[in-house]
Amino acid sequence: MQKDLHKIIISRTDGIGDVILTLPIISIIKKYYPNVIITFLTKIYTKPIIECCKNIDEIIIWQPEITEKEQINLLKNTKASAIIHVFPSKQIAKAAYKANIPIRIGSSHRWFHLFTCNKLVHFTRKRSSLHEAQLNMKLLKPLYINTILELKNIPQLYSLKVKNTLTPSLKSLLSKNLFNLILHPKTKGSAREWGIENYKELIKLLPANKYKIFITGTKEEQNEIMPLLENTHENVIDLTGKITLSELISFINEADGIIACSTGPLHIAAALNKVAIGIFPPIKPMHPGRWAPIGDKAQVIYKNIKCSKCRKSKICECITTIKPQDVINLLEKTINS
Repeated sequence: MQKDLHKIIISRTDGIGDVILTLPIISIIKKYYPNVIITFLTKIYTKPIIECCKNIDEIIIWQPEITEKEQINLLKNTKASAIIHVFPSKQIAKAAYKANIPIRIGSSHRWFHLFTCNKLVHFTRKRSSLHEAQLNMKLLKPLYINTILELKNIPQLYSLKVKNTLTPSLKSLLSKNLFNLILHPKTKGSAREWGIENYKELIKLLPANKYKIFITGTKEEQNEIMPLLENTHENVIDLTGKITLSELISFINEADGIIACSTGPLHIAAALNKVAIGIFPPIKPMHPGRWAPIGDKAQVIYKNIKCSKCRKSKICECITTIKPQDVINLLEKTINS
């Protein structure tokens, strides 16, 4: 056991899905160090999902635009005994070093960690066969925690509880008789996409007497999503650009399932034990082996072939040629299992 460990900063300032897959290590830390205070360092965008984690004691918002002195003081004032750089950031690593946080943990594969961290963990994410959630566990080694759990044992470690109740107007949209299914077609450019035409065909094939469908996405994605809503039936509801992240989390919590590519909402649904169908490309490191949603009702569909055609392109034939009917078959199999 590591002595004098009273507060640990978990630094993860990237996307929602990345944050979700970091939460399990907090439960593991709490198991070994039940009295430790966990501080999560994040960006403002992902704060709503972190607020749902029961194991996080406090949240600090990273502000890259403030002065270096202010950043150093931000970390120094936490009086933390350790920081784990789950998402490598040169700026944060430098500030943590200058703030004299006693234990500074990071991957040895980032050159700036060689000068800013005093506890280096030797592994590479890019070439590993492990899932992202498992790779995060490797960073616990300097705390004398050498646990790499199987994926089936991870869902119980999210410790999520949605605090905000759904607004009456949004709650009224949900059906009491049909399966409330969210389609989240875009990824803000963070992953390969299945394509609007495929989602359009999916909506046509989904029985209107069985599913109520909700389309979600950001305001910036509205124009690209609009063709998806042409000639649809009354059980298809457009929510793109109309709800906040906090509302989306609450809506996912009240809905029954989601279909999406490798996006934050997919991981939120999986962590909340909803039916979560992820559509993935086979290309590494974007493949489901690294980024699949982890949940008791989470499943992925992809073409298990060797392909690198889309490595330098945003369009991937291996994902766009997945048939909508195959996605429906997986959805219904998951619902009925």
